[in-house]
Amino acid sequence: MGTRSETVEILVEDERMAGTFLSPPNKVPGVLFVHGWGGSQERDLERARGIAGLGCVCLTFDLRGHVKNSERQQTVTREENLRDLVEAYDCLRRHPAIDTSAIAVVGTSYGAYLSTILTTLRPVKWLSLRVPSIYRDEQWDFPKRKLDRDDLARYRSSFIPANDNRALMACLQFRGDVLIVQSENDHLVPHSTIMSYRAAFQHSHSLTHRVIDNADHALTEKAAQHAYTSILVNWITEMVVRSRVGGAPHWARQ
Repeated sequence: MGTRSETVEILVEDERMAGTFLSPPNKVPGVLFVHGWGGSQERDLERARGIAGLGCVCLTFDLRGHVKNSERQQTVTREENLRDLVEAYDCLRRHPAIDTSAIAVVGTSYGAYLSTILTTLRPVKWLSLRVPSIYRDEQWDFPKRKLDRDDLARYRSSFIPANDNRALMACLQFRGDVLIVQSENDHLVPHSTIMSYRAAFQHSHSLTHRVIDNADHALTEKAAQHAYTSILVNWITEMVVRSRVGGAPHWARQ
């Protein structure tokens, strides 16, 4: 997303100076936020407001079946929530101010897992994954709530090759920029899961991995929430600025 250039002449007394206006394009990046299992768009709203201030159009939304104690939560499947995500992406993409070649997806936990799969269905330039969870490919159309938690814990506790999992295969194919944010004291997404994701991004344009010290999965403490907001906003800022000026990043893989 390069800048627009316009030459001008600046008159000073009887002489003229050559000048060039550089301005951002008419279209702006879009950022889609995807909350985790049992969550909502509420926590994303504050971060989305901050990122919108950078000159982006942001969309937050509520996945179906995520209202606590609702009957729908007992039946919603990963397939249904993936369709929710695709529809939300398409809604963002239709916004008249969006540069459709500059869309970021910011996912958390279950939402991060679904976001990786979205990249195989829709173009995504920037992908942010906070504490990305992972699931076996089997029982894709089975109610997510009824998946065996003990089995999931065992699955996540070992390194998973990219070829053995749909989400990790999507990471393997991804060519954009990636941010992975890990919580140091995460009881749901262990270090081995993070390493499985990190290893899968073999062809990404860039990969940034950050760990929030003393943080749990849900970022219960205010300090952890502020730390994540700072990491995300700084990363999005760098991606957007780099995209606008057309320059190369000052880092490659961190």
